[in-house]
Amino acid sequence: MCGLVVAIVLVVTGAARAVQPDEIMADPAQEARARALSRELRCMVCQNQSIDDSDASLARDLRLLVRERIAAGDSDAQVIDFLVARYGAFVLLKPQFNNETLLLWLLPPLVLLGGGLGLWWHVRRKPAVGTGKAAPVAVDGLTVAEEARLKQLMAADGSPETPSS
Repeated sequence: MCGLVVAIVLVVTGAARAVQPDEIMADPAQEARARALSRELRCMVCQNQSIDDSDASLARDLRLLVRERIAAGDSDAQVIDFLVARYGAFVLLKPQFNNETLLLWLLPPLVLLGGGLGLWWHVRRKPAVGTGKAAPVAVDGLTVAEEARLKQLMAADGSPETPSS
């Protein structure tokens, strides 16, 4: 029972954001924009959390900065550009698609495609396992005597062997 209570508390508090009541803007439309932008920006302290989720003091400063820029009349793109100019592209949780990040965006799909092709090629080349069938024997280039001996051995393979004494 205690474990269930702990799980419920974790789920409920996990949905809570780090935005403090004194940060919330009076205009609901501007607050919605600020929250949307805050979810796209990386906390420089936590690194894998957005500033909307982080309790770090730097994240709070960035949330306030975003709200100041919105209140000053900046568009979403202008706010993002301002923060990227100030902190670098690392401040974005989802990197932009441009020449600098081309490899970052294209490498994972290319690796998956290459791995899939390699696996497909490996499976096609591998002989069937567990079928009980012997691999086919190439008889090209055998002399007449070798072919006759091969036929004799193959015919004898089906009969029981007699032990030699």
